[in-house]
Amino acid sequence: MDRDAATTNRLRNLISKIKSQTESGALHWERQVGSAHRYARLNNNLLILGPASPLSNQRVPRYLFITPFESPDCIEINSNDAELGLALVALVQTVEAASDKEPPTDPFALTGDLLERLTNL
Repeated sequence: MDRDAATTNRLRNLISKIKSQTESGALHWERQVGSAHRYARLNNNLLILGPASPLSNQRVPRYLFITPFESPDCIEINSNDAELGLALVALVQTVEAASDKEPPTDPFALTGDLLERLTNL
């Protein structure tokens, strides 16, 4: 991917911020039932990190996909990226450690809270 040094540095800082917030517990990652990735919400953005295959399999490329909820714009960083790949793999390791014991969730499940919000429209 062709990009200037300033953009690469901003992306590296973003990965570092996501990693730090994951380590501190400020950013909570979940895994959807039957899904091959983990996801989190940060500043009205959806973060998708995947795939959820064992970290011991280093041949599987990892990715971080970021998209705002109100826009079709997106950013994708791949572990094969020569400049950001190692930072992304470190983030994957941190997310896996932080969410390893979390059960899969169903973000589309019908809950009492959702029904309450919908019936009070």
